[in-house]
Amino acid sequence: MRENDKPVLIYSTFPSAAEAERVGGALVDQGLAACVNIFPGMTAIYVWEGKRQRESEAAMLVKTRAALAPRVIAEARKLHPYSNPALLVLPIEGGSEDFLRWIAEQTAA
Repeated sequence: MRENDKPVLIYSTFPSAAEAERVGGALVDQGLAACVNIFPGMTAIYVWEGKRQRESEAAMLVKTRAALAPRVIAEARKLHPYSNPALLVLPIEGGSEDFLRWIAEQTAA
């Protein structure tokens, strides 16, 4: 399998599950993601603009291919409500060959 064909996960956070679903749905509809998983009810504690923050958020994992990661990030940034969204590409080292093939098939168009 070529390096750019390898599956990756892209991790992001959103202010609500509804916002994650809006962005995730667009990524799937455009063929940029095979699937997204949304985890509601997360608590984020961080410093932003010099002040400690505590917010409820939803996390999302995007299943895609390495070759599409830049496009996924660009589209997510365009649709994301945050000015500086968390968008991290995480490599996949292995897994079920059938499932990994499904990711490639779903994002091949």
